[in-house]
Amino acid sequence: MAPYPNGVSRRFRYRGAAGSGQRRVAAWTEKALLDGVLKRQIDPPIDWLAGGLARLKIGANTVTVAGLVLGLAAAAAIAFEALITGLVLILSSRLADGLDGAVARQTRPTDFGGYLDIVFDFLFYGSIPLAFAILDPQANALAAAILLMSFYANGASFLAYAVMAEKRGIATVQRGTKSLYFTTGLAEASETLAVFVLFCLLPQHFAMIAYIFAAMTAWTFAWRVRLSFQAFG
Repeated sequence: MAPYPNGVSRRFRYRGAAGSGQRRVAAWTEKALLDGVLKRQIDPPIDWLAGGLARLKIGANTVTVAGLVLGLAAAAAIAFEALITGLVLILSSRLADGLDGAVARQTRPTDFGGYLDIVFDFLFYGSIPLAFAILDPQANALAAAILLMSFYANGASFLAYAVMAEKRGIATVQRGTKSLYFTTGLAEASETLAVFVLFCLLPQHFAMIAYIFAAMTAWTFAWRVRLSFQAFG
């Protein structure tokens, strides 16, 4: 099958299930997407830190909640013009977001923990563009609104794909063990974090950066719709 953009190729293999026909299981070969590259580099130290938290009896859900609190604190700091403080809090929040799953894998992963992680991620990702809109409404409001709309569409396509994948028994562990099916794209968590860092370091260019990233996110949305048609159509 022809490779997808960004060095991603899609391969399907089929396995039989007694009395239920064949189940389609999608496996991804990822060569260039930033999340896949970074995962291999950061997993060992993240797992080491998670082991320390687990030994201290700090649960995964506690880490997830801490990540949201740090993220919302970052948004508040940005809205009140404390951009460097906001940047530090953003990075701390994303560290917690990486740690919660690792802690869960070393203790007891639960469906509620996976649910909480997804919901809180969406809250965080929405809060940062909103904070910059509050910081300078005249310069940033329209760009922030367009970026948030692209996040909304992309998130809907991501979750809808996961629901259909679960229904059809499609699974992947390309990004490690997850609570639901993760599809890749041009605008993923690592790229979003990089953009948020740029927002804090170059606030005068927020609108330009936001428009560019909204276009990347829209591309990811369109690509995922195409992928859904190929997988489920």
